[in-house]
Amino acid sequence: MADTPCQRAGPGFSTADLAEEFQLSRNHLIKIIQKLSRAGLVQTRRGGGAGATLARPPKEIRLGDAILVLEEGQALVECFQPNAGDCTIDRRCRLTTRLRVAEMAFIENLNCSTLADVALPAPEPA
Repeated sequence: MADTPCQRAGPGFSTADLAEEFQLSRNHLIKIIQKLSRAGLVQTRRGGGAGATLARPPKEIRLGDAILVLEEGQALVECFQPNAGDCTIDRRCRLTTRLRVAEMAFIENLNCSTLADVALPAPEPA
């Protein structure tokens, strides 16, 4: 039985393999890998052994940090957008502070776990 990209060890995973495994557009996946690479979470290589690999051991990658990278530029609510969206109660809103605190608590909670904590175990050899 062939290993899937998430199970095998060795050289980096190609974007084609990962896109097929996770049923994502290859172009979308390339953008994700570029973001993760710029943040120092993933390393990419060209040529022999080409592909993407984790830049650090999974136990050193905090989930909240990874989510912040992937969700960069995605506002939790419209009023968190740089132009404040179309909120009509902007200066009087009493919800914004609570939402920001909740968003920070969410990331802090995720940062209590690492990628190693949520990774699926490798299949046992047959």
